[in-house]
Amino acid sequence: MTGRVMAQRFLLAIAVFLAALVVGLALFWHPELPEPALPRAVAPAGGDFTLASADGPVTLQALRGKVVLVYFGYTYCPDVCPTALAATAAGLALLRPEELAGVAAIFVSVDPERDTPERMAEYMAYFNPSFVGLSGTPDQIAEAATPFGIYYQKHEGTPASGYLVDHTATVNVLDREGRMRLVWPFGTEGDAMAADLKQMLK
Repeated sequence: MTGRVMAQRFLLAIAVFLAALVVGLALFWHPELPEPALPRAVAPAGGDFTLASADGPVTLQALRGKVVLVYFGYTYCPDVCPTALAATAAGLALLRPEELAGVAAIFVSVDPERDTPERMAEYMAYFNPSFVGLSGTPDQIAEAATPFGIYYQKHEGTPASGYLVDHTATVNVLDREGRMRLVWPFGTEGDAMAADLKQMLK
């Protein structure tokens, strides 16, 4: 074997080695770079409001110290609101009396044109006598709903039903300091609600 051939093979071996080194670095070497910030979902924060009940004004601020359930709907709602309220009532029925004393449930009308405080009180009695129904002026309802991320929109119904109101059907759960901690989607069962409340009340 001539020296020239040996030199060529030597150079070829070096080239293969360098190529393997580059590929290895590309695959396995990762410089310490700062990790990009993960996007964070922006959850509704909730907020204080003052609305009318059949027994007088009610504020969220006055309910500090209790876990508060806040639901926005209306008494003429054909199916979603009764289902959500029945599930909530079933959840509260699973709490011990001392636990139930630490919970307040309020139902805010998104249909103040038809839902007077007195009508709200009558409607609440069908589900749980401790539920508090609230109403107000359209502006007051909008100011109460917005911080909770609640959407509602009136639209035409049938002659029998009158107009209907599309609305967000979640139950918002505030802790004892008034901070939003949970949002139960429509369809959450009462036993799941009770389990969450028991944890929050510990």
